[in-house]
Order: sequence, then C-alpha cells, then structure tokens
Amino acid sequence: MKASNSSYSLLLLLSVSSFKLIFSATVFCPEIEQQSLISFWQSLQDPNNLLSSWNGTLNCCNWKGVICDNSTGHVHELHLQNTRGIYHGLKGKINSSLLNLKHLRHLDLSRNTFSGETIPSFIGSFPNLEYLNLSGSAFRGKIPRTIGNLLNLHTLDLKAFPYLGLEADSLEWLTGLSRLEYLNMDFVNLSAAYNWAQVITSLPSLVELHFQACSLEYIAPLDYVNSTTLKHLYIADNNFRYKSSISIPRWIFQLHNLLYLDLSNNSFVGSISTISNATKLRHIDLSDNHFYSSIPHWFYLCKHLEFVDLSLNSLSGTISNSVANLTSLNTLRVTSNQLSGKIPKEIVNLCKIQRLDLSDNFFQGEISDSFGNMSECFLESLQHLRLRNTALSGHLPNQFGDFKSLRYLNLGVNSLSGAIPISLGKLSSLEQLWLHANKFTGTLPESFGLLSSLQKLFMNDNMLEGVVTEAHFANLTKLDKFFATGNHLTLNVSPNWNPPFNLTTLRITSWSLGAVGSQIPVWLETQKNIRDLDLSNTGISGSIPSWVWKVEILTLSHNNLSGKIPDLIGLKNKYIYLGSNQFSGSLPRVTGTLRQLDLSNNSFSGGVSHLLCDTRNENYNLSVLNLGGNQLIGELPDCWMKWPSLKYLNLGNNNMSGSIPNSIGHLAALQSLNLYGNRLSGAIPFSMHNCTELVKIDFRDNNLDGGLPTWVGTELLKLAFLVLGSNKLSGSISSEICHLNSLQILDLSGNEFLGVIPRCVYNFTGMATERNYSRYKYSWWVFIDSVLVDDKGSEFEYGTTLSLVTNINLSKNNLSGDIPKGLTSLAGLRSLNLSRNRLTGSIPERIGDMKQLESLDLSINSVSGEIPSSFTILTFLNHLNLSHNNLSGRIPKSTQLQSLDASSFTGNNLCGSPLEINCSGDVDEPHRHKDKDSEDEGENESKIEWFYVLLSLGYAVGLSVVCTTLVLKKSWREGYFSSDEEAIEPRFYKAYC
Repeated sequence: MKASNSSYSLLLLLSVSSFKLIFSATVFCPEIEQQSLISFWQSLQDPNNLLSSWNGTLNCCNWKGVICDNSTGHVHELHLQNTRGIYHGLKGKINSSLLNLKHLRHLDLSRNTFSGETIPSFIGSFPNLEYLNLSGSAFRGKIPRTIGNLLNLHTLDLKAFPYLGLEADSLEWLTGLSRLEYLNMDFVNLSAAYNWAQVITSLPSLVELHFQACSLEYIAPLDYVNSTTLKHLYIADNNFRYKSSISIPRWIFQLHNLLYLDLSNNSFVGSISTISNATKLRHIDLSDNHFYSSIPHWFYLCKHLEFVDLSLNSLSGTISNSVANLTSLNTLRVTSNQLSGKIPKEIVNLCKIQRLDLSDNFFQGEISDSFGNMSECFLESLQHLRLRNTALSGHLPNQFGDFKSLRYLNLGVNSLSGAIPISLGKLSSLEQLWLHANKFTGTLPESFGLLSSLQKLFMNDNMLEGVVTEAHFANLTKLDKFFATGNHLTLNVSPNWNPPFNLTTLRITSWSLGAVGSQIPVWLETQKNIRDLDLSNTGISGSIPSWVWKVEILTLSHNNLSGKIPDLIGLKNKYIYLGSNQFSGSLPRVTGTLRQLDLSNNSFSGGVSHLLCDTRNENYNLSVLNLGGNQLIGELPDCWMKWPSLKYLNLGNNNMSGSIPNSIGHLAALQSLNLYGNRLSGAIPFSMHNCTELVKIDFRDNNLDGGLPTWVGTELLKLAFLVLGSNKLSGSISSEICHLNSLQILDLSGNEFLGVIPRCVYNFTGMATERNYSRYKYSWWVFIDSVLVDDKGSEFEYGTTLSLVTNINLSKNNLSGDIPKGLTSLAGLRSLNLSRNRLTGSIPERIGDMKQLESLDLSINSVSGEIPSSFTILTFLNHLNLSHNNLSGRIPKSTQLQSLDASSFTGNNLCGSPLEINCSGDVDEPHRHKDKDSEDEGENESKIEWFYVLLSLGYAVGLSVVCTTLVLKKSWREGYFSSDEEAIEPRFYKAYC
C-alpha cells in the first residue's frame, strides 16, 4: 500500500512539473496587442474568412499570419497578404489600433482590396518597422510622406494597381531611409516628382529599384553619381518624350555594380552611350524606344550577359562578330530594327542560348552563310529561333532538322527557296513552325507527319504543289492551327478519314479538295473545336451543311456554292465571307453577335428591309456589311440607327432606287460608304455631315442630283476617296472641298458641274507626295476595300494597292476658266482627267513638277498656247490626250511624247513628231543619225537663225552670193558655225544652196 501511494505521489509530481514546463514554454502575446489586432480585424471585411482563426479566446501568437517574439510574445510580423486571387482578399479600412504593435518589424498587406482608401498617414509611426508591403491593394490618393519616418526600413513595396490613382508629388521623404535596399513603386504616378533621379542615387543602401509605368517625364542628366550598391534598375513603360526628346543619361551606365537594367518602352531617342562601366550586366532591356545608333561595342565586352533585348528601335549597322564573347547569353532579341549585313556565323557557337530573335531587319546573304554549320551545343540548347522578315535567301540547310530542344521556328517572309528539307520531321519538340511567305517549291514533306508536338503550322504563300495525304498528318495529334493558303496543293484523303487532330483554325485557300464539283469535306465535321475555317477558291460546290454555321469565322468565298442561306439567328458566328458564289433567294436575317458579313457577288434578290430593320434586334454589332453585286431591289430603308457599329457598307451594283435616307447620318462610325451602280435619286442628305469618320464615299453611276454640299469639305475631313461620277449633280464646285487634305481620289466626272475649278486645289496634300503602301482596315479583321477608277482611258479596280492610287477626274462636265496653276504642286498625282469641259487658257508651264503623273487627259476643251517644254521631264507619263483643243506650236521632244500615238495631239495647230506635220523650218534629213538629232537640235536652230540674219543683211546681193561665199571661204564657215562642221556642212549646202 505504501509503495502504491509512493508511486501515485511521484506520478502527480511529474504531471505537475510537466504542466508547469509546458505552460512556461508557451508564449502569449500581450493583452493590449491582442485587443488591437481584434479591433483591426473587426474594421475589415473578410468575405472569405481568411482570418477565421482570429478570436479573443486564443493566444494571438497562434493566429494565421501573426508571428511573435519567442521570448517576449510581442507581435513582430503580420503576414496578411492575399494569395487567393484579386476578389478574395481583405477589404475595408486599416484601423489605427495597429499602432499599439510597437515592436512590429514586418507588415505585409499586399494584394488585398482596399479600394478607394488612401494609405493612412499613421503607417509611418512604427519605429521598428523594417519591411512594408502594400502592393497591389488598390489604394488611391497620395502616398503619405510620413513613411519617410520609418528609419529602419529596408524593404518598401508600394506597387499600385495600374492607373487607379496612387501618386506621389515628391520623393524627398525617401532621403532619410538610409537602410532602404528594395523600393518598388510600379504604377504609382510620379509625373510631378521631377527630382526622382537625384533622390534615388542618394540612397546609400539601395540595391533594387522598380519604377515601371510611373508616368515619369523627366530624368536628370546627372554629372556624377556615387551609388555603388544599385544592382537592379527597372524603369520601363514611362513617357520621357512627353515634353521633350530625352536620351538615356550617361550616369546610368556609370553604375558599375549594375546587374539588371530595364529601360524598355520609354520613348528614349538618340544613340546608346558608347561608354559604359556597367560591365557586370547580366540582363539589359532597351526595347521599344527610338534609338538610331549602332550597337555599342561595350555590349560585346559584358561577358556575364544572359539576356539582351534591343528590339523595336531603329538601330543600324551590323551585329559584330564579337558576339562570340557572350558565352553566357541565354536570350538575344533585336527584332524590328534596321540592322544589315550578314548575320555573324559566330552566333551559332553560343552554347547557352535558348532564345534568338533577329526578325524584321535588313540582313543580307543566304541562310546557309550564317546557319550552315551550327555547333552541337547550339543545336542542343536553342528552343526559340525567329528569323522572320530578315531578307534571307537560299536553300534551307538540312541541319535545321538537328535541333534537339527547338520548340519555335519562324522563317517566314523571306526569300527562301527550294524544297522544304525532309529532316524537319525530326524536330520532335517543335510546337510552332512558320515557313509562310517564302519561295519554297516542291511538295509538303511527308515527314511532317512525325511532328508529334506540333501545334501551329504556317506554310501559306509559297509555291508548293503536289498531293497531301493522310500520312502528312499521321502523328499530329496536337495540331491546333493549320495555315496553308496560296499554294497549289491537292488534298487526297479518304471520304471517311478521321483526323488525329482537333483543329481550331484551318485555312487552305486555293487548294484542290478533290474532283471538280466536290462538296465541303465530310471529315471536317469531326473538328468539333473549329472556329476559323477558310476554304475559299477551292472549287467546292453544292449547299452548306448545317454544322458549318457553328463556325465563328467562316470564309467560303470564290467557289460554286449555291442554295439559300438560312437566317443566322441565335448562332455564334462573328465573321462570314460567302462572296462570289451562286447563292440565291432572299437575304438572311442576322444575329446581334455577327461582326462582319460578306454576301457580295451572288444572286440574292428581293429587298433589304427584313435584314436591316428586323424588329427582334434593337441594335446590331456588325462593322462590315457587303451586299454588293446582287439583284437586290427596292428603296434603302430608313432604319440605319440600328447599326451604330457599322464601318463598311456596300450595296453597290444592285437595283436599289429611291433616295438616300436621312437615318444614314446615324452611322457615326462609318468609314466606307458604297452605293454605286444603283438607281438612287435625290440629293446627298444633309444628315451625312455627322459621318465624320468617312474615308470613302462611292456614289458613282446613280441618278443623284442637286449640288456638291459644302459640308463635305468642312465636316468630312478624313475623306480620302470621293467618287461621285456619272450622276446628275450640278452647280459649282465649292472651294470648301479644298479642306480635304487627305484626298487621294476625286471623281466628279459625268455630271453637270459648271464654273471654274477651285484655285485652292494645291491644298490636296494627300496627292502632293509619293504615297506608301498600306491597307485600309475596318475593324481588327483586315477587309480590303477597292475603288473603280477611270484611268488611262480604261476602268481599273484598285484593291490591295489602293493606298498608292491618286486620281482627279473632272471630265464630262461644263467647267470653264483656266486650268489652276496650283495643280502642278500635286507632285504625287498619278492621273488627271479634265477632258470634255469648256476650259480655256494655257497648260500651266510648271506641269513638269507633277513628277508622278502617268496619265493626263485635257482633250475636247478650248485650251490654247504651246505645250510647255516641262512636259519633257514627265518620265512616268504613258497616257496623254491633248486632242481637240486650240494648242499650237511645236510638240516638245522627249522619249515619252514622241512614243505616243499621233491621235493624242490631233485637232490642234500642232506640228512635229509624232504628227506627220513638220514645223516651219524643219527639213527632211533621212540620213542624219538619230542620236545626233537630239544632241545637235539646239545648236542647229541657232545656226539657222544666224543664217537668216546674214541673209537679211545681204539680201541685195542675193542668195547665190551667200552660198558661194560659204562654199569658198572656210574661215567664214568657222566663224559662223562653232562645232561639228564635218557632220553639218554637206547637208546644209545641199538643202539651201
């Protein structure tokens, strides 16, 4: 019994001791700090119960996100960052009760949603705080300067939500933070902080700085900086060119410990400094600026460089062979510059490079010169190679099939030729292959069927031909996008083929899909995810299967498809192109989700009201509607207010009648309006002055009457194409039209305009310079517009080259007065037709200034005077009609003029070639060498004039005396004729003596 009691006493003693030990080891936070945290929590909204462990009954040191000192229990750290996504964080206000946490060293409230709240000024009252992170928490307003009181701070992250209004008008408050090592103020508006550079370079401990998209406008050109600690400098996406052009200040390249430098997208201009102390750089990004120098040599001395991005600038010169020094290089991007020369072959010896992008430059030579002997380590490491649009030529080396890790290969838009190497089928890691817009010939290699990782294949716009079979796709289980338009390939697969892939995009324009008259392939129905299908110009016929209408982007134009189109209601279609087929019946009704619809050049009949005025839809989102070239009848309905998104409208070449309705003025976004080739009448409605985005108006071949409204010139200032030919418009051409300084084509021909041509035509500055090629876009999807132009006596339709065309046609009117001299300032004008009017006066003397002029027609007017000699410098002129005027004198001599048909000059009082009428003083000299004619023309005329002077002076002596004297006295001849006597003398005597 004693033993038992003794054991019980010992066990009790041990239990009590253990309890005391455990109790003494548990640290409790002070009551005041616990209550402060509860008050802080209660002022917040916590919809996702992130802080559910916070309650008054437990020790706050055990709460989520709270870290206490192990000995005192004081709260040292609060880790309250949101890790669940933007809508799952804490909300509300930050309670000042946190000030009771006097030992707080670490505060992280990042990625929460304190929307509309300002950062409280008391945040600067934590004397021991070393780490403060308020990034991505949707604060607004000004950053409190009291943060400058946090003298122990080594990390400050105030990164804002983009453009939500967090700002700082000065950074002077940072100067006292001598221990600050990391500063991030990305997306904070610092446009008013002009001295930011001085402040930053004065911080003695700063290692890493992030000022991305801070609206910085100025960067001080400091003479000297003493910052030896700065290693990471990220100042991207600012606007240093907002007030003036700024180049990168030299002090940045004096930071000799710099490892990472990002100055991308800052609108810097000028040259990159040729001197740098930043030889330790590992990462440099100067992309998307306006540098126009060459690549500085010091780049090639930074042997630690791993990442280089100089893309989207205007850098010139070459890539140096010294690129071989960059043995640590992982990424090199110089895309979209003006680099030239050959790509250095040393680049294929870089053993660590994974991403190489040299695209959109002006390199020279064959691809084998640079990539014909690639090192094994280069073939092993490279994962991304982009050589798009680099002017490379030649045959693609077989070694391109030896890459071991290549995932992306883009060789598009070059002049590569020959067959596509079979070896490319060995690229087992390849995910994207771009071979488009080259000159490859032969067929598609069957080895492509082995590319089991391939997701995207672009081989459009080459010269491939031959047969493509199921074997070409055998293992392409991951293929998602296949672009192969513009080749001459034939697809020969089984009618029951079940492809291994599931495409989202298939474009095979101009392929043959089988025998003539074949229909849309049945196997396409297995492609359940397809959203972009282009089978245009493939010779298919028949009707469209019902499943096809589920495709979002459907292009079946230029085929022989027929039948009726069902109403496109309740479908997901966004872009439908069915032009140039044999569809008939009435137009379909469309859904509000449709963006573009092309039903042109078919046989649709009936009216358009049921489509345009469907009461089931209040508004449509259509931006392109092309119904031209059908058999539509009736009047234009007056419900255009339902089409506010419309940018391109074509109802041309139908049988529409009536007037243009006033509601057309509701199309405020309209850029191209085409109503040509109908039977429309009445005046151009005043409501159209609201269509201020119009670039093109084409109303030719109608019965429109009234005048040319003055508001066309004062309101429609973006007009580039104004085509009103073959109507019944009358009145004068107002000078307000001269406000259209973007005008390229002006066609008012075949109307009843009278009065003078406006003298201000020199304001058509869109015709004053040589134009560059571009495409006119209507919405994000490229839709090619076109204009039918009467040019060189014929009609031409310009589409893809429309941006290059300049034309003025005022023919077949009743215009009078002189030809304006201001026309000669239009040096970019290619065609001018003023024929069949009542113009008088002379041809402007400086017509030779119109250096791009190819066609000029002034026929059937009353123009008088001589043909200006400046015609001889119109080197592009190949069509000229000056017939049936009152012109007189000699036709100037030039290769262009004398090569024209004589009919260009008939009906005048002209003489000289190409007319058979000789001018006074001309002689038939069949034996004179043609080259000598042009060489001695001016000299002969002066000799003949001199002869007649002598003749008049010696008329009393008689012509025989003069001739005798010239024959017998050689010294007289030498006095009268200064050169080339041997060639001229015998013929002169024969003709006149």
